Amino acid sequence: MAQLSKKLLLAAPRGFCAGVDRAIQIVEKALTKYGAPVYVRHEIVHNRYVVENLEKKGAVFVDELSDVPENVPVIFSAHGVAKSVPAEAEEREMFYIDATCPLVSKVHREAERHDKDDMEIILIGHKGHPEVIGTMGQLPDGRIQLVETVEDARNYNPAKPEAGLAYLTQTTLSVDETKDIVDVLKKRFPHISSPKKEDICYATTNRQAAVKELAKHCDGVLVIGAPNSSNSMRLVEVANKAGCAISEMVQRASDIPWKKLEKCQTIGITAGASAPEELVEEVVDAFRKRFDITVEEITNSEEHVTFKLPRVLES
Repeated sequence: MAQLSKKLLLAAPRGFCAGVDRAIQIVEKALTKYGAPVYVRHEIVHNRYVVENLEKKGAVFVDELSDVPENVPVIFSAHGVAKSVPAEAEEREMFYIDATCPLVSKVHREAERHDKDDMEIILIGHKGHPEVIGTMGQLPDGRIQLVETVEDARNYNPAKPEAGLAYLTQTTLSVDETKDIVDVLKKRFPHISSPKKEDICYATTNRQAAVKELAKHCDGVLVIGAPNSSNSMRLVEVANKAGCAISEMVQRASDIPWKKLEKCQTIGITAGASAPEELVEEVVDAFRKRFDITVEEITNSEEHVTFKLPRVLES
């Protein structure tokens, strides 16, 4: 019997962004320079495959600095940390390297600048996400107010109406949903201060635009990523809102929902910003074993962004 055929469309860009690539390099170079073990506070990026590969090389992932023994290097994750974390490290005289994505650090500096100008600050983001915890932790409790939804924006009441108002955003949000929230805030507070340059990172924006384009040509979309990865979860939502009824998150090829994809002839595949290309290849290979496939790439934009490593690792 002839093998069934499927068409796979790969989104471009997909997978690693410059901040994730830099963070992983920081751990690998620290292991080379200082030897194992190197401790990392929280997952360096939200992807178990990446974390487990680094563990095999000698990285040890912990929840808090209190879990780190004396006289070993410790790295802070790409999502950024509250100011209390490096303060604790310095108090313990620990050697630490900050792998915070430079685009997240930009949001931190914006928060400090607005606070210095005595402005009331709104952060658009998801409660409990490490990036949000880190950004809110740049200032004393209560200085930054979290807005998660359009409804929150409609109900928001400034504590100091006479003060200036500014908003910041988590870097990995849905572009469209964030725009809806910002539109409400700007309508209610016409003089609200916006970021000088968009806070949502280039990679998040590009991957969401690529998935919108992908969804036009597919009857199913698979997003390779992790359920605790904000940018990956947003890709599933974007594909669904773009008209793809079957939009699924998979961490590995073993998670592919074959039954749901039975009637899909054209399947789009993308990967969140913390998912490596090896996992894309693994998923494609899984399809190849079951079907006669054709593979095509749909390029929506090109990326050439790189970030420098910390000086301590450059030598």
